[in-house]
Amino acid sequence: MDRRGIKAVRRGGRPSRADALRLRERILEVATELFLAQGYGSTTIEAVAAQAGISKRTLYHRFDDKAALFAAVVRAIIDKIRPAAGVPLIEGATLHDVLRRLAGMILHAALSPQAMALHRLVSAESSRFPELARAVSRDGSRGEATTLIGGLLARELRDSKLKPENRAFAAEQFILMVVTLPQRRAMGFGTPMTIGELDAWADKTVSLFLNGCRGWNV
Repeated sequence: MDRRGIKAVRRGGRPSRADALRLRERILEVATELFLAQGYGSTTIEAVAAQAGISKRTLYHRFDDKAALFAAVVRAIIDKIRPAAGVPLIEGATLHDVLRRLAGMILHAALSPQAMALHRLVSAESSRFPELARAVSRDGSRGEATTLIGGLLARELRDSKLKPENRAFAAEQFILMVVTLPQRRAMGFGTPMTIGELDAWADKTVSLFLNGCRGWNV
């Protein structure tokens, strides 16, 4: 919807549900572009409203403040980079195959351009604006992933020494093992990994993780 379309809906009275959804998407699209390009501190509600072609009052009617707008942007980015609803997450002949597939999905999401831009933004500005880290930590996708991986370990490693209370810890470590170094290299701390290197990294990480889980007796 262009600016004239938004203003026409506003002048015509209460917008339809479809118009309201389109307006929300437009606001989030503009806010995402400004936050990721200019940073959180330099992006103002006035700038978002002006570029979206709406009044500040219209924006505040949908988002209480800049922190709430940023939280909605985080949610929109994560929804965009996570696997589609119809994509099966648990698929493979062995636990290694399943985790290898999950590792590929995790890397694909974490290294996507918008995810990397969001990571840089939060890393650079969260000390000044703690609400940035809170917005990211409130997202439930990481918790969903650890629950899924913990459930896989409980089902597939019944004969291992991994205690039930340590499964969530192990699942969290798996995500960190998969993401941390490739993400750091993508940010400039070394040379970004090629597709082939990422594939090998994911495969070796899964092997190391499973060997550790099978022998863990703490």
